[in-house]
Amino acid sequence: MARPKNTAETVQITIAATPQVKAVLEYLAESGFYGKNAADTAMILLKEKIRDLQNVGQAPRLPHPTESSDPS
Repeated sequence: MARPKNTAETVQITIAATPQVKAVLEYLAESGFYGKNAADTAMILLKEKIRDLQNVGQAPRLPHPTESSDPS
């Protein structure tokens, strides 16, 4: 079953990685568990790490873009 289209706003970023990192991302993508290509895999792993850092208080929890920061 196909996953639903991402409705969240996205922005493109560019990273530089070693050939070894790219090879690992491609290897993980082949399983289909971590995305369908190296870029998807990198995004999934990055989001997982950010959540890990948030859980231990080392990264801020920003409000969801649809949530108002105005308490009134």
